Order: sequence, then C-alpha cells, then structure tokens
Amino acid sequence: MEHLTKETFQEKIFNYEKNQDWTFEGDLPCIIDFYADWCQPCKMVAPILEELAEEYKGQINIYKVNTEEETELAAAFGIKSIPSLLFCPKDGQPQMAQGALPKDTFKKAIADVLLKGAEAV
Repeated sequence: MEHLTKETFQEKIFNYEKNQDWTFEGDLPCIIDFYADWCQPCKMVAPILEELAEEYKGQINIYKVNTEEETELAAAFGIKSIPSLLFCPKDGQPQMAQGALPKDTFKKAIADVLLKGAEAV
C-alpha cells in the first residue's frame, strides 16, 4: 500500500491548492486511510485494508496518510480523529468514515460508494 505525501496526494487524488471544488485525479476509486503509528484502532484497521487491497486489486486503490508526518494534509481535510477513512469514488463526492470499521462495513462501503453499478467481488 502506498503512503501518500502532500505532493503525491495532489497528483493522484485531489489538488486542493489549485481547485476549490473536489476534482478526483485518480484512475481508480480509492480509500485513503488517515492514521498514526501510535493509534491502536489504526493498527486494527491496517490488516483489513491489506486484505481488501488484495481482494479488490485492479478495481480500487488503497492509500495511507500518516497524520503525524503530513499535518498539512490532515488539516486540509479537517482530520480530528483517527483512523479517518476517505472513500473517493471516480465520479461524485468523497465520503469520510471514522473509526476502526469491520471488514464487512468496508466491503459494503466499497460496493455502495466506490463501485456503484460495478460487479461486486
């Protein structure tokens, strides 16, 4: 799973310095995990995201943003609690979810938000 910096985030997800309105730059819908190394719930989510990255390979991308290292990026999205997960569909507005979600909830969100109309795995 790729860790995003401010620069790679602006290239692959959304250039918030250039655009006022959400414009998704990516090729595939994605989930962005805003986390920190000291965060226990983040550690619970990490293996689930690894599994989902394998299961949905070629359909969605999963990225991570370390909120300790990328404070400006976290601030740009108003991240107040972690883990915070940003679901970015190819078209339409992104949706934020908070907390250590179970795998089934991720799968439902992937189907409902990211792969609407696409064949679910």
